[in-house]
Amino acid sequence: MGVEIQVPQLAESVVEATVGTWYKKEGDRVERDEEVVELATDKVSLPVYAPAAGILQKIVHPEGDTVKPGDVLAILVEAEAAAVSSAPQAAKPAAENAPVKTAVAEKTEVHPPIATPLAEKVAEEQGIDLSSLRGKGSGPNGKITIEDVRQFAHTSSSAPSSTEKEVQKPAASTASGTLPPVLSSLTASFGRREEREPLSRLRLTLIRNLQESERNAVRLTTFNEADMSAVIEIRKRRRDAFKERYGVNLGFMSFFTKAVVGALKAFPYLNAEIQGNEVVKKYYYDIGIAVGSERGLTVPVIRDADRKSFAEIEAEIADLAARAREGRLKLEELMGGTFTITNGGVYGSLLSTPILNGNQVGILGMHKIQERPVVVNGEIVIRPMMYLALSYDHRLIDGSDAVRFLVRVKELIEDPETLLLEG
Repeated sequence: MGVEIQVPQLAESVVEATVGTWYKKEGDRVERDEEVVELATDKVSLPVYAPAAGILQKIVHPEGDTVKPGDVLAILVEAEAAAVSSAPQAAKPAAENAPVKTAVAEKTEVHPPIATPLAEKVAEEQGIDLSSLRGKGSGPNGKITIEDVRQFAHTSSSAPSSTEKEVQKPAASTASGTLPPVLSSLTASFGRREEREPLSRLRLTLIRNLQESERNAVRLTTFNEADMSAVIEIRKRRRDAFKERYGVNLGFMSFFTKAVVGALKAFPYLNAEIQGNEVVKKYYYDIGIAVGSERGLTVPVIRDADRKSFAEIEAEIADLAARAREGRLKLEELMGGTFTITNGGVYGSLLSTPILNGNQVGILGMHKIQERPVVVNGEIVIRPMMYLALSYDHRLIDGSDAVRFLVRVKELIEDPETLLLEG
C-alpha cells in the first residue's frame, strides 16, 4: 500500500499552488521528513516533506501543474514494503533483474540544476541549457532565478532568442488577437523588438487582490506633510550607539510604525475591519510593511508592534524584508495585518495614493524626503519634508477622522519623543 504525499493546507485565502521543483525523481530513496518538492503559492514558496521513509514510486503532478490542498502530489512506497517487494527478485534470473540495475544506474545520474519554474520556462523558450548556470544561481540555496537566466542570455550571445524570433512571424499575436498584416509587416521590417513571458502566480494574485480591493471599498486619500528634522537629528545622534548595542540600523520605519500605533490608539476605527453587517474593532496592532522584490510586492506583518521596542521593530523589518526578497517567508508571516505602511520613497516617489490591503480600512504611504522652503515662525527656512498619504475606506472612516489620524501621525513624527508615550 502506497503512502500519499499530499498538498498541505496552505493558508486562509490561498486556494491553489503551482508545483515547483521536484528534488527527487521516481525510484529515488526518500527519508522521513525530507523535502521532496517545492510549491509556489501567490505569497511564498512552500516546501513539502515526505510523511515516511521509502521509495518515490510515482509523481502524480509534475512541475508546473496547478494543485489544491489535499491533492495527491506523489505516491511513496514505505521502506518496509519496498524491501518485501524487492526480496523475491533476488532468486530471479539475471536477465529479469536487468531493469533493477538500470534503475540503480539512473540514480547515479547528475540531477539537473535547481531552478524556479518560471526560470525553467524562460530558459526553454530562449534555448538556454540550465546546466550552464549550475552553481551560479542567486536564489535561496543557489536556486536559478529568472533574472539569472535573463542575465545569462544578455551576456552570452547577441543572437536573437526564440522569443524574439517568434515576434517576427507574420501572424504575431497580441493581447487582443492577431496583428493586421500591415502592422505585422512593419514589426518585421523595422525589427521592433518584443518579448513575452507569463505572469507569475504572485503577480496574477496581486492583480486579483487589487481589483477586489477596489471593488469592495470606497477608497479616498488624504495628504499631509511632515518635517523630518527631529527624526533625522535623533538618527544622526544615536545611529552609531544604536548599531553597536543592537546590531541593526536605526531607520525611519520604526519611527513610523510607532507613530501609526499611537494614531491607531487615538482613532481605533482605522484599525478595524468590516465583516458583513458588523465592524470588528481590533485592540492589537499587527502592522504590515510592504516590501518590493523581484517576485513582486509582499506585505509581511509585525505582530504586536505596540509591545516592541525600536530595536525589535528594526530587526524584525530587516529580517522579514530579506526573506521576502529571497522568497523564504512563511505563510503565517503574511496573514492577518490590521494596518499597512508602504514606503514609495525608497524608489524616489514624491507622492502617491496607496491602495488598501485586503480587508484593512487604512494604509499609510511614505515618500521621498526632500528639502523644501517652508515658513516657520514667520520665516522662510529649508527643511527636510516628506509628503504623507493616507488611503482609507470611506464606508467606515469619515473624512474628519482620516484627516485627524494623519495629523496625529505628523505630530508624532515631528515630536518623536512623544512616541515613547503614545507608541
